[in-house]
Order: sequence, then C-alpha cells, then structure tokens
Amino acid sequence: MTEHNFEQMRRAMVASQLRTTGVNDPRVIAAMGAVPRERFVPADRQPVAYAEAQVPLGHDRSLGAPMALGRLLTEAALEGNEKALVIGAATGYSAAVLARLVGSVVALEEQPELVAAARTALAGTGVTVAEGPLSQGHAQGGPYDFILIDGAVGHVPQAIIDQVADGGQIAAAILDNGVPRLSVGRVVGGALGAVAYADADAPALPGFQKPRGFSF
Repeated sequence: MTEHNFEQMRRAMVASQLRTTGVNDPRVIAAMGAVPRERFVPADRQPVAYAEAQVPLGHDRSLGAPMALGRLLTEAALEGNEKALVIGAATGYSAAVLARLVGSVVALEEQPELVAAARTALAGTGVTVAEGPLSQGHAQGGPYDFILIDGAVGHVPQAIIDQVADGGQIAAAILDNGVPRLSVGRVVGGALGAVAYADADAPALPGFQKPRGFSF
C-alpha cells in the first residue's frame, strides 16, 4: 500500500471511528490524525492498521482500537505541559500520540522485542522508552502528572498510583466482570478515584490480575 492510501485510511479513522464516538477534543483528533499508525504494526498487518479492532502485534499483545485511546485522552483533557508515562507501550503508538499532547513522555514496555520495535518507531519523537515490569510502573521517571495504562487491567496497583503527583490523573480500561470499561481518575492523598464512562474493546495487559478480595 502507498503512503497516500494510509493517509486516506487515517482520515477515515478520524471521521468514522473518532468523531462519531465522542472524541471531540481538537488536539486529540489532530494528534491521532497525524501519527502514522501503520508504522507501529508488523508489515503484514499494515493493511488493517486503521481497522476498528485490535491489531495483533505478536508476543500475545495487540494494538488497541483507535476509539479507546481517543476517548481516554479526550476525557483526560490534558493541558499540554504534563509529564506522562505510558504503561504497556508495546510498539509505541499511544506514546507517539501522547507526545503531541503533553510536555514529556516515558513509554514503558516489558517484552524485549516490543521494546526494540518501540525504540525504532519512536526515534525522533522525543519519547523515552524504558524496559521493565509493567505492573511496577517506572518510578525513576516520576512523579508523573498523567499515566496512561494502555490496555485492559483487573486493577491499578498501588505502586503505580504512588508514581502520580497529587492531583494527577490515571487513565485505563479497567475490567468489570470481564468487560473493559474506560476510566479516568485523579490521585489525591495517595488514593485513586476513577470513574468508568464507556465500554471498549481493549487488549488485556499481563500482570494486572485483580487480587482476591479486591474491590474497585
């Protein structure tokens, strides 16, 4: 496929997947309309890079549907100068989009092959790629004003909550009886108060199973 084809697909994504599902922040629309999503998927998956569905990346991981990312970033209403962390960065697409909306971005990934792919795809974007266990976050770069957990999780570990500056935000798809629900909340006094506002098809991240007896 040609670059022109991908540009057409990107415009169609904005028109049919973002604007029609409540993604109405002009900055989010501009960022997602500018980042070439096809560069963040395997070559044989590029024809479906803009599909309204998860795109397999290998290693039991997938790139989430555009709507979920767009809704999370819209709800977060970022101001533009935040220090941000993306957990579960995979090949780096969400980090590339977020880099156009905030002051600085660290992209955390634990799968070595995906880390290597992210470093290649994010070259020149200003994003710092870090390797380590997703469920532990990346305390070295904190505290953060905004953490995006890029995938569906059973819960948000306290270790990650503790890496957010007081008054900062966490965005994630939190599983509720197996259904990923897009949620954005603020951290105040070391506690996260998150509100779920939409269901979405989000890929599960490893290491975030809800502990026994845990209630969100």
